[in-house]
Amino acid sequence: MRTHVPCSETARSRRIAAITVLAALAGALLAPANVEAADQGSRPAKSVIQIWMWGGPSHLDTFDPKPNAGSAYTGPLNATQATNVPGIEIGQLFPRLAQQADKYAIVRSMTHGINSHETAAYLMQTGNAPGSGTVFPSLGAIVSYFKGYRAGYSGEIPPYVVLTEAQGRFAEEGFLGPAFKPFVTGGDPARNPFAVEGLVAEGLSDEQQRQRRAFMDSLDVLPRSLAGNPLMGAAERVEAKAYDMILGEARKVFDVHQEPADVRERYGLNSFGQACLVARRLVERGVPYVTINYKGWDTHKDHFGIMARRAPEMDQGMATLLADLAERGLLDSTIVYWGGEFGRTPRVEWEAPWNGGRGHYGACFSVLLAGGGFKGGMVVGASDATGERVASRPVYPRDLIASILMRLGIDAAGSIPGPSGAPVRLVPETENRPGSGILTEIM
Repeated sequence: MRTHVPCSETARSRRIAAITVLAALAGALLAPANVEAADQGSRPAKSVIQIWMWGGPSHLDTFDPKPNAGSAYTGPLNATQATNVPGIEIGQLFPRLAQQADKYAIVRSMTHGINSHETAAYLMQTGNAPGSGTVFPSLGAIVSYFKGYRAGYSGEIPPYVVLTEAQGRFAEEGFLGPAFKPFVTGGDPARNPFAVEGLVAEGLSDEQQRQRRAFMDSLDVLPRSLAGNPLMGAAERVEAKAYDMILGEARKVFDVHQEPADVRERYGLNSFGQACLVARRLVERGVPYVTINYKGWDTHKDHFGIMARRAPEMDQGMATLLADLAERGLLDSTIVYWGGEFGRTPRVEWEAPWNGGRGHYGACFSVLLAGGGFKGGMVVGASDATGERVASRPVYPRDLIASILMRLGIDAAGSIPGPSGAPVRLVPETENRPGSGILTEIM
């Protein structure tokens, strides 16, 4: 019996969805020819897992607790959690992460002074102040530039992956263009199947996918009419690579159900926990940059209720990720970077309409760095007694990004071709700010 494959908008849209993978894979064949890898020398870090705390997490309630500041600052979270490193205490809601403190460094003196999501996110992701008229590439795009296809990366999975939603504040690829745009998975890794956009179509078997591809190919006369055209040949090769990802082994990397049940449970059977597991599987496969876009931290209202719900899943997923990377010998070569665009107001906003919320706060906040040659069990900088100001060792976004690039073996003082072709620095030059600079104390 012949299987009927209808010519429909659905079939056509499936093909279009599949070919969206091409944008991320196109760097293999269509990226600018003037891309050159930096002299990376010895490079202990091969990959980055960025846990992007979309909305901005409270530093007082995570990694810079102030139990003596009083209830106006602490709210009900007026205790701390001792860690496995003497002298380092973190927020009381993170007992699992407390037992991994020897693996990470806490930077308690991040600052930039911006309280707007869009501009703060842009500054934290690129190291460049907004308003120049140029959209600079994010850290992930820069890493993709130097460690992606033009640097010898040969994986079927694109070199820059975002789980699961685009960050949405700006174009992460910046002036580098679409070849360095991240592959955004969509879907939910806690569901079975994890419907990775363009790769997994719920309700369709692999055989149906093959039949639809063959049917659409039979209708597409353009490749035949342009046979021998170099651009069409390149497009066909990239499309073939995309379908290899859709129907081949690479797709399985996103399927956490390939893991034993106890491993999945260890990470937490929720979207964040399973995203952490997918991230581990991706760097294990050699993907250079993975972002977990962890939404839900813009806690203007019901801050403490949200913390009570969210902190346990963050604690479990992130602590398990650090432990699992270490157990598999991957932590030395993988940087784990946790942080958002800013912190939240140290003083709780008890008045209406916030009724116990925390607002945006860019004057002082925290980030966490682990692996990839960064030293664990350390604290960099300090905030004042209420967490409102940097008390020592200010760290600016440029310092943070330059430090991560250095651990990846990328010269932070180097350059890439800008929009006009003229060289543009990867990160701005260090300003004359006493006490700031690259995080040499944890490198």
